[in-house]
Amino acid sequence: MTTSPTAARILDHGDDRGLQAVLVDMDGTMVDTEDFWWQAEVSLFAELGHQLDERDRAQVVGGPMTRVMDYLVGRTGVDIAPTDLGVLVNQRFVDLLAGGVPLMPGAERLLNTLAAHGVPAALVSASHRHVIDIVLRSLGAERFAFSIGGDEVPRTKPFPDPYLEAARRLGAEPARCVVIEDTPTGVRAGEAAGCPVIAVPSVAPIEPAPGRLVLSSLEQVDLDLLRSVVASRV
Repeated sequence: MTTSPTAARILDHGDDRGLQAVLVDMDGTMVDTEDFWWQAEVSLFAELGHQLDERDRAQVVGGPMTRVMDYLVGRTGVDIAPTDLGVLVNQRFVDLLAGGVPLMPGAERLLNTLAAHGVPAALVSASHRHVIDIVLRSLGAERFAFSIGGDEVPRTKPFPDPYLEAARRLGAEPARCVVIEDTPTGVRAGEAAGCPVIAVPSVAPIEPAPGRLVLSSLEQVDLDLLRSVVASRV
């Protein structure tokens, strides 16, 4: 895990019902990298003699890497150990990142708004640390109090561990931390942690549910909405 030297804050506990922090996913939520992962997987498996389709894409979106590789090995019968396959996919993905990573519409505006109002943001990803550090070159590490990778917690998404760890590090209550996610896997993690969740689906559909708001774009997320989501829960 890494912490921005300028972003660590002491939370104001004067309002015991208000928004304390925003915990955001990375791939497909803050940055448009889901296509990069898919390109890496499709191209690699094509070379191995297997064609992946959109049904596979719906299964692999959102990680974590161990689950994705287990699925792809089982689906194709490729004679490669899942851990070795993960290394190959990761390297191909990193190669695709070399030219920079596009931000999702509304991501920069949201992060600027949070910073202007002193609301801490943490980046919580199922991607591994070396991938996060590459993406942060485009996204800006200084925008976040810290980031947490999928290889830095005992259990990653869909388990609640990474979001619980983020709330703990901020000294915040999960119910007062809004999670923003783009995949069913990430949504399950946020909800299991007890956080209100805003879902902005990127590939796989996500249905509305109690404590979960589903939007079509990150551009719809503003400070008033974040505060209202927390107020409805506490």
